[in-house]
Amino acid sequence: MAEPAKKRPVAATYADLEAVPPHMVGEIIAGTLFMSPRPAMPHTVASSALGGLLVRPFQFGLDGPGGWWVFDEPELHLDGDVLVPDLAGWRRERMPTRPSTAAVSLPPDWVCEVLSPSTATDDRFDKLPVYAREGVTWVWLIDPIKRTFEVQHLGPRKRWETELLVKGDDVVRAAPFDAIDLPLTILWDGMPQAPQPSEG
Repeated sequence: MAEPAKKRPVAATYADLEAVPPHMVGEIIAGTLFMSPRPAMPHTVASSALGGLLVRPFQFGLDGPGGWWVFDEPELHLDGDVLVPDLAGWRRERMPTRPSTAAVSLPPDWVCEVLSPSTATDDRFDKLPVYAREGVTWVWLIDPIKRTFEVQHLGPRKRWETELLVKGDDVVRAAPFDAIDLPLTILWDGMPQAPQPSEG
């Protein structure tokens, strides 16, 4: 006797996202609803500090080249997937004006995911393949607990290549925002290090 056919799981819908409690972040990846708690303060400090560092030179063009839009937690609608990165950026040549809608369907040029214990696996194994499929050129992965900063660049075969991986309080220049110095200590502590008194 043949076994009864197994029912295929019903794909998550936008209505499922709207039902996610406000203290959670909801995303849909490959038809599955992912929910994660709102981030703890180290995560928030890293994301907020990085946005503050990038917006002035790259979005406003003050002390930097301009030419970008940089948004906190944009809702990306990418071929059926709904992702909410911590930060994302678009070159103005691809997005001349900022969108007036709640969601964006144009894939970003750059994405930053701030890793936390509850999201690190999803960010790496579920979201990175979507970003590759959509042609996102750069992904930064920041772990404020381990104090690591990682730059992934999309190679010609749509595979991620690690361009930079550092740990600690280095000052780095990281593509695509390598026109400025990025002091990593600001991401961990939210404030630049105080200058050390000179000897003598």
